[in-house]
Formats: sequence, C-alpha cells, structure tokens
Amino acid sequence: MSEETPRIVVTVAAPVEAVWDALRDKKKIQHWHGWEYEGLDAEIDLIFFTGFTADGETHTLELHGGDRFVVEPQEGGSKITLTRAPHGDDPAWDAYYDDITEGWITFVQQLRFALERHPGDARRTLFYSGAGDRSTGPADQLGLDAAVGAVYAADLIGEAVTGQVWFRSEHQVGLTVDQWGDGLLVLSHVGASDKKANGAAMAVLTFYELSDNERAAIGKRWQDWWPQRYPATEELPPSS
Repeated sequence: MSEETPRIVVTVAAPVEAVWDALRDKKKIQHWHGWEYEGLDAEIDLIFFTGFTADGETHTLELHGGDRFVVEPQEGGSKITLTRAPHGDDPAWDAYYDDITEGWITFVQQLRFALERHPGDARRTLFYSGAGDRSTGPADQLGLDAAVGAVYAADLIGEAVTGQVWFRSEHQVGLTVDQWGDGLLVLSHVGASDKKANGAAMAVLTFYELSDNERAAIGKRWQDWWPQRYPATEELPPSS
C-alpha cells in the first residue's frame, strides 16, 4: 500500500442500520471479523469495544487505534468507508501497517458477504498462512484467475467447486463456493520485498451448514497442500 492513510471503500446491498448493527453487536461481529481461534472474542473486545467512539446518528465509528468507519446510505444499500489510522511512532508496530490494511480488506469483504448472503447466520472457518516468497500466490497456484463477477468452476485441492468471483484487490481475491453451503474463500499473496523478506500468503475458508466431518476432510486436504507451498513464518502480523 502506497497511500499514507489508505481508504477501503465497499458497497453493501443492505440498509445502513443493518451494517451499523453488524459493527456494534458483538455476536454479529463474530459472523465476519477474522476467523475462528481461541483469542477471537478477546480480539473483538479489544478492537471494537475498548477506547472507541461511536456516533449512531452519523454512523461513524473510530476504533482505539484510530481506524475510522463511516457507513452512508447509497442507492441499493450502503457504502462503508474505512480510513486507516496514520502511521504511529512505534517502528515495530508500523512494520505491520500494510499487513493490518490487508487484514481489513479481507474483513470488510467478509462483512459484506455475511450481510448480503448470510444475514444472521453463524459460520465456521479455517485459516492458513505462511511465507509468500513464491512468484505466484495461492489463487494462481489453484488456477483461480477469473474476473470479478465471473462464474467459475475449479478443482480446489481435490474438491470440484463452483461459484462466483466476489472481489479482487491488489493482493487478494475472494470467491464464493457453492459446495461450502454458499461459503467464501479469500486468498492473498504478497511477494518477497525489502519490507517483507519472506513475503506472505494467507487463506480464509468460510463455511455454512457443513458437517464437522466435511469440514475436517477439507481441512486435511488444505493442511497437506498449504505448507509445501507456503511454509510457516514467524513474521505474522496480528489478525487485524
């Protein structure tokens, strides 16, 4: 990200009140923020309910770190504008600035997906990350190169899947997956650079209405596939 204070703008086919509720109701935040892990509840408390300011009339939310959400009405729904906090005075934390921005891109798209496709539905997730110094990211490795809005069919690590390309950004692609109960797959890749010697790759898999056995089988295939291509690295940022 080259902007000093990047802005993430997403339109959502849902009323402003529904979007605002999804930002202020902890149970609903759990439907889109991050992914399942032991510390998710504490993370949500820290980010969304500690040292924040919220104005329900203007639908403006500033988080304790300075990231600022504004939700506005737009024809057909709402517009979410997330303006990142400016860089701070802590070089160690600022080293993760771009990673946190990428995390917010993922999460805001997961918010949009939850509201448009699964309002009120609980999710299950799987998460993978690792070094991204390969020349190609996981989307390229898996042949997922269709344009936004395109319908696709692919062999996804031994599973025949279909869906639609949900979004693309500079480093990410999101795809709906019919076979995951109308789920969502988000893949990201940042190549090696002076700022990130090992690069970074990430996958978030979101499921609805799958049995534990089905989810475990998918997880086994991904766990066998992922580390061979994107081995673990200690250069992982916070999840937001």
